[in-house]
Amino acid sequence: MRSKTLRHILLHSASSLSLFVIAAPLQSGVAYADDAQSPNEISTKYSTASSKKAEKKTLLHVADKQETRSTSPENVVVTGSMLRSSNNSNANPVQIITAKDIQRTSATTLSDYLQRLPSMGSGGSYNSTTNGGGGIACPDIRNLGASRVLVLVDGKRQVQNGGSGSSCVDLNMIPVSMVQSVEILKDGGSELYGADAVSGVINIKLKHNLTTGNITVKGGITQYGDNRTGMISGIKGFNFDHDRGNITIGGQYLSQGPVMQRDRDWAYNPQINNPAPGGSVVYGSGITPTTSALVGGQQLQPDGKGGFAPLTASQRYNYGPEGTLYQYMQSSTLTGDAHYEINKHLNLYANVRYTHKSSQSQLSAQPLTGSVGVNSLPAAFELPADNPYNVWGKDVGLYKRTVEFGPRSYDSANDSYQVIAGGNGTIIGNWQYDASMSYGMTQNTLRTQGLINYANILQELGVSQNGSSIAYDPSICTSQAGCTLFDPFQTWPKAAVDYAKHTEIDHSTYQLRDFNLRINNNDVVKLPYKGGGAIGIALGMEHHSEQLSYHADPEVQAGNVAGSYTSSTGGGFNATEVYLEGKVPLLHNVAFAKDLTIDGQGRWSRYNTFGDTENWKVSINWAPIQDIRFRATLGTSFRQPSVYSLYGGQAVGFPAAIDPCTRPDYYGAAAATVVANCMKAGAVPGKVTQAYSNQLPSLQGGNPKLGPEIGRTYTFGTVITPRWTPGLSLSVEYWHTTLKNTIGSVGTQYIVDQCYTGSSTGYCANISPRDSNGQITMVNATTQNLGQMTTNGIDFDLDYRVRLTPTDVLTLSNNLQGLVGYNIQPYAGSSFRNGTGRLYYTGGGAYAGAGVGHPRITDYATATWTHKAFSLSYMMNYTSGMRLNNGSVDLTHSTAGSWNVPGIFTHDVTLGYRLKNWNFTVGVNNLLDKKPPFVPDGVINTDLAMYSQNVIGRYAFLQAGMDF
Repeated sequence: MRSKTLRHILLHSASSLSLFVIAAPLQSGVAYADDAQSPNEISTKYSTASSKKAEKKTLLHVADKQETRSTSPENVVVTGSMLRSSNNSNANPVQIITAKDIQRTSATTLSDYLQRLPSMGSGGSYNSTTNGGGGIACPDIRNLGASRVLVLVDGKRQVQNGGSGSSCVDLNMIPVSMVQSVEILKDGGSELYGADAVSGVINIKLKHNLTTGNITVKGGITQYGDNRTGMISGIKGFNFDHDRGNITIGGQYLSQGPVMQRDRDWAYNPQINNPAPGGSVVYGSGITPTTSALVGGQQLQPDGKGGFAPLTASQRYNYGPEGTLYQYMQSSTLTGDAHYEINKHLNLYANVRYTHKSSQSQLSAQPLTGSVGVNSLPAAFELPADNPYNVWGKDVGLYKRTVEFGPRSYDSANDSYQVIAGGNGTIIGNWQYDASMSYGMTQNTLRTQGLINYANILQELGVSQNGSSIAYDPSICTSQAGCTLFDPFQTWPKAAVDYAKHTEIDHSTYQLRDFNLRINNNDVVKLPYKGGGAIGIALGMEHHSEQLSYHADPEVQAGNVAGSYTSSTGGGFNATEVYLEGKVPLLHNVAFAKDLTIDGQGRWSRYNTFGDTENWKVSINWAPIQDIRFRATLGTSFRQPSVYSLYGGQAVGFPAAIDPCTRPDYYGAAAATVVANCMKAGAVPGKVTQAYSNQLPSLQGGNPKLGPEIGRTYTFGTVITPRWTPGLSLSVEYWHTTLKNTIGSVGTQYIVDQCYTGSSTGYCANISPRDSNGQITMVNATTQNLGQMTTNGIDFDLDYRVRLTPTDVLTLSNNLQGLVGYNIQPYAGSSFRNGTGRLYYTGGGAYAGAGVGHPRITDYATATWTHKAFSLSYMMNYTSGMRLNNGSVDLTHSTAGSWNVPGIFTHDVTLGYRLKNWNFTVGVNNLLDKKPPFVPDGVINTDLAMYSQNVIGRYAFLQAGMDF
């Protein structure tokens, strides 16, 4: 039964539509024959009719050799090169993930699966990004940022999905049930693929060119009864006109989440401070549902007896229960694929994909403290001295948690279209070509409910503004239909709430056009000496353009909505590029050179925004004997700023950061300087309370004056496949990446700390003046060209497949990343800061996002035992411990109660069974219900990106599929 099934998969794999051809050499993430997969799962280009029989014979031969690794080279094309190479002879470090690897986990999106891999950083956006994520999942390789990763589908560029401040190829828009495999190039690819492939390339291969069908249903739930997940998918293909053409169609529906903060005891009540040993822990927010008046540095609330009393610790507001830990997402995808072979010179193909996706997350009710500082409205929320409800006879500041407006709910609806059409075939002799056109468009509607129209609230309090002074004028309200004057210290009446309630609605559109011509010849000429191989050449040209249009809500753009500001924007760029690759097999099958191959790649680009640039890459691959291979690469990169980085509208965000004036003693020797600077800025230490708990309003967005960034990456390592241990493969790779003139945003915490401690007073210009309540009104953290970034480390991969008995096979796989260094220069000329082994829980250090961790060791190990129709898999994730960093300094045991996080293991198990055409899988993730470690972020009590599996908790799933 297995042999027949294997032949079935291999034969359909042979006629796959993908632009790139995969052979899964014995590397990380490879599934083998007894996992109902091919030992070398191959997805080929469209083949001509004359070559189909030969390909099928080759694949059948592979199927019949399940017991041993094939010793004959299979010519394949792997991401990172446009030319064929034999198994394990690719110089580029490429990790290959098969559909079976994904299916044995609970993952229902690619984002869920990729977070398991050590090479994936926590600096991207995932389904656990519930505050400002917009439902978009952006991958991150080596913590170099999501904007430095190029995501391809079948080797073609994809349209990006954008929110109000960033964009990426949204992994949530790719139907995981239709993924054949994923290739991850981890040493950059700008010289072959373009400017945005700085850290690497993720090439997602979809299922194409089928003649069979499959229906799969998958569902899961946590032990807490949440994160309910349901997925149904189907795919069917058929040939026509005597197998000259094929049509394959598929569809998937997915519903996933949510997980609420109130349903996890460790997250229920957020801790907002991190005192030194012996200090008092504070929970919740001082902005409560009962309006507070700020008088003489104290927060006063009605005492129920007609007077006012200071706010007590027991009256603080717990904002945790209303928050979302894991967003709700729903998506529907339809795909269509067709090709028709006219002759060997022309094979026409087309691919269409449409996805509709919606997501929802929420936060607690909006805290009302004043304006965001982009208009003439009062910066502080104040009650005039002559207001009838003001008993103090002077203007007083107000704080209010607007629970009457309900929680803030963030909803997004996205429609994405991608159309690819082209033709390929033989030009003459061994010269092949592929010409294609791609068009993609994503349309987004972003809705935020539970917001407050600050201008309308001021009307209802009769606030009349004259320059910097305010006065009471009830006619401002009585002259407006629906406006209701009210007592701010009592429950706000429904009529007043209805008048001031606002729902923000924003729209964005992102478009991609790409024209691509590729020509290659793997056998141009054979080197004229013994052992010389055939020189291969690939060349091509590409022209692509990207355009963004973002239309902000008019009230929000005017700055009338409390705590929210976004400007409309639009822009784009285009690039024309030419690339060339040459592969020279200097020696083959001679003494001390089983294989010696060098490869050179180059790309010339002309951008309408920056002019010309050239990037290159060279590699060498040397196998002195069959059992061991040494390889190395050296390449450059150039990153054009993204459309959002250049033209993205400015928006107010609330990153995790703490006002230094609320904790001057935290800064040790610099405490006196902090106190002096706070007094100078109008904030009296000990009397100022941060309005937004552990968050500061920050202006973020694009900068049309940005320049490009440049980089260099080199790798070297070895691959061992000993003949005396069949099925074993070991690889060790050292990698090193340097980026200069980096594009990013300086962390909010870093900006305020540098200013108030006097370390770099130039940053004080980025902080707007405080309001009359002593609150920081805005920190300018817009995108800039900064300093440098350097990161390096070692990858260790092991794969081993051994047949224990005629019916039992054991497959082991381990992917380990050891981080040697991660160093950041915040701005040109400054000293470097070491991020290795550190978790930035506020402000993200110099210019990385909050919640970014750089563990020294990350590991993902799997073991699968197969017995006849049964399979049992065990999976383990490990993340080493890290030192906590508040965005400026490392915490220590003497300065903070929590100063590090421990190493953490997570365990998963999956049981599979095949009955004729049926496949059944049942599994449990986070088997031991390991909780995430405590991180004093002041919002959730942990790091969602680093510990997403632990945030969800123990999760059980069941999958059933039928082939037909």
